[in-house]
Amino acid sequence: TFSTITPLNGTISAILTGAIGEKCGNLRQSGSKNFIVDLQHCTEIEEDGAEALVAMHEEFYGNEESLVFTGVSGKVLASLKENETDLLINIAPSMIEAIDIVSMEVLERDLFNEE
Repeated sequence: TFSTITPLNGTISAILTGAIGEKCGNLRQSGSKNFIVDLQHCTEIEEDGAEALVAMHEEFYGNEESLVFTGVSGKVLASLKENETDLLINIAPSMIEAIDIVSMEVLERDLFNEE
């Protein structure tokens, strides 16, 4: 019920988030609507990268899709917390928790669509 994307680039930038968005667009064509982005290889984040993560999050949820980030640690997590960006996007501490978030959101959407 979800697709996982793991960027290998060490820096989260607007260019990287654009590439992630493009990959998600390709996966949408095969029916995927829920995405987990594992940022375990990312050790730095640029300001425009943080802004792009928020924009991506808003776009996905506006389209009734799930987007969860996991593997966020070190400087990246500290930077997101410093700018309070961590409050605007879904960050799960582990892959299992990311899967749980996506699963709960799918159930929630299904329940709301039945009414």
